[in-house]
Amino acid sequence: MYRRSIKSRRWRKAPGLAAAALLLGCAPEPRPALPFFGGYRAPDDPCQRIGENAQTNRYLDDAADLVGCPADYRGLAEFQARTQAEWLGTLDGYALFSVPRR
Repeated sequence: MYRRSIKSRRWRKAPGLAAAALLLGCAPEPRPALPFFGGYRAPDDPCQRIGENAQTNRYLDDAADLVGCPADYRGLAEFQARTQAEWLGTLDGYALFSVPRR
């Protein structure tokens, strides 16, 4: 009788474990990380300098910094105006800008 109660407890947990396994299988694939080097204007700036990798090497320029801001960042227009940045496109949820070095 003792063994039977242990088995019934195990099976009670099975539906919960199956549901958890299904949810884990639905998780989105991780996106390739952009190589960030910290805030561009300040350490806590949402716009960050981006380094070189297979995704970003076509955007790099010797006379400018590559900067990425979250695509939904409300200060994009202000950032672009203050830094004279040229919009390059969007990659992995970030708006990419080429900011000329002065």
